[in-house]
Parts: sequence; structure tokens; C-alpha cells
Amino acid sequence: MKKVTINSVASYAGVSKKTVSRVLNNEPNVSDATREKVLKVFKELDYTPNPIARGLAQNRSFIIGCLYDNPSKSYITRVQTGALAACHELNYNLLIHPCELRGEELISNIEHLIQTSRLDGIVLTPPFSDFPELVSFLKSKKIPYARVASAVLEDDSISVRSNDEQGAFEITEHLIKLGHKEIAFIKGHPDHSATEQRFKGYRRALASNGIEFDERLVEEGNFSYHSGVDSARTILDLNPRPTAVFASNDYMAAAVLKLATQMQLRVPDDISIAGFDNAPIARHIWPGLTTIAQPVEEMTQQAVKQLITHISDPQESPYQVTLEAKLITRESTAAIK
Repeated sequence: MKKVTINSVASYAGVSKKTVSRVLNNEPNVSDATREKVLKVFKELDYTPNPIARGLAQNRSFIIGCLYDNPSKSYITRVQTGALAACHELNYNLLIHPCELRGEELISNIEHLIQTSRLDGIVLTPPFSDFPELVSFLKSKKIPYARVASAVLEDDSISVRSNDEQGAFEITEHLIKLGHKEIAFIKGHPDHSATEQRFKGYRRALASNGIEFDERLVEEGNFSYHSGVDSARTILDLNPRPTAVFASNDYMAAAVLKLATQMQLRVPDDISIAGFDNAPIARHIWPGLTTIAQPVEEMTQQAVKQLITHISDPQESPYQVTLEAKLITRESTAAIK
């Protein structure tokens, strides 16, 4: 069977080779009708582009890199799901690369990665999305990049985030409306901008409702389950014990729930517990966790799509979007008794 080429597609669709290339790379300047016709021919002829020939012809690798340094496996899985969806739609490949933000050779390692993998662009997830040294390096090398969940909004960067501060405000206010005034808070990793944003939302809710902030009720975590256990021990040993705990992510909240249960505390009758992110664990444990649904997949998908669009057709105006974080109430919180 004769191999189907881009020339075959162009001839069959009655368009130029350049038009087929534009459709293949999701570039502009193609009418919707023509795009649909070419996509239909792709399917009819079972056309699969040759990645090597495609890369050589356009001096691209058609590979997007995604950097991460996050203790939550669930978060990384959701990031990958969103990034892969965008890459699949736009005929790109994805390279997932774990790094340590505090590594001594971070910049040189990233430079080596870009050179050896010939990355067309990079997606920065927390905490890299707010790391100025890395951003400056990428700019100096003219490497296209996009930020996910960044607290920094630059004039010349692609950025997709959720409103963590507002989400934390809403979940804290939810607890307050249930009658809770002694609400403990567990912070996340200090390198992540979300940590400060969620803490700000917590404090704003207290202030808005006339509740005095109490430093004794705040513990330092790092978004890991084990840090949640350590924080929970301190919080649950307080006298008087707080009537509610708001942890900065669901894994730390799950740790609080486990320790509370081991101490024979009834959740939510004796203590209410809330988390953040709406990770799978929030739905799979009992009682289910009240939490904030952070649209991680959607944030990453939009960031990757805009990055690839920028690579194909650079735009002067940045793409900066803030997505809504939604409160989800479950069985782990209830009115104070």
C-alpha cells in the first residue's frame, strides 16, 4: 500500500501543500470550511505525519517540555492529563521532566534539557512558574514558555491560573457560617505561591467576619501527607482544641482526618476538616472532604494550547486568564454543636 504523504493529502483535498501544513500545525489564515475539509481527508486517508520530516521542514521538534517539582502525585497526574490533551489536539509531543527547585545546577540542567531534547517551548508548573531566575534565563535564550498557577502576572507571558485566594476565602467563610470561630490553618510549601495566596484568603475571611487572627492556630506544612500528620498532631493537641481545620491541600487534610479518627474524634461532629484542590483522595475517603475544586487539567490544557499557538504564530499581546475555583461541600464539615 502506497504511503500517504502531505502531497497526497493536498491533492486529494484540492488545496496547496502549505494549507495542509497550516492545518496540521493549527496555524491561522485557514478558513473553517477548508480546515474541516483537510481534517476530513486526514481521517479518510488515515494520514499520519512523519515527525522527523515535519520537524526538519519547519526547524521544530514539535516537543513541549513540562517542568515540575511537587510532592503531590495526584497534582502531577492532573497536570499531565491537561498537557497531553492539548498536545494530542495540536499534534505535539510532551516531555515531562522532574526537577528540584533548590538544586544547585537547576539552570544548567534546564539548558542541557532544552539543547538535547530540542524543546520548542516549556510549561512551568508551581513552584517554577514563580521562579524569577528561571524565567529570566528562558527569556535570555528566547525560549517560549507558559506559566501554570502563577501569582505573577507579567505583561509578556502566557499565564493561566485559578483564584486561590478567593477559593480559600470561600471555604473559610463556609466554616464560619457553620458557626466555627476557632479555625486552624495548615500552610503549604513555602516555595509555592499558592501557599501565600491561600493563607491570605483564610485571613481575609476571618477579618471580614470580625474574627481575630490567632497565630497559635497556624502550622507550617509542605503539601505532603506526612507534613499534614505532623501539623495535625500539634493542632489536635491544643487546649482548647479548634473546632475546624482548613488544610492547604487535600492530602494534608486527609492526614488530619486520619489522626483525628485515631484520637477517637468524630468528624464532623467533634471537628470539621476542609482541604483544597479536589484531589481524588477528597472523594475516596470517608467522610468525604469539603474542598475547593482547582481546575488543574483545564489550566494546564489552556496554557499548553496557547504556548503552541504562540510558537506557531507569535503574538505581542499575552494570554492571561484566571479560572474560577469552586467550593465543594462534603461530609467532613458540619455546623458546630
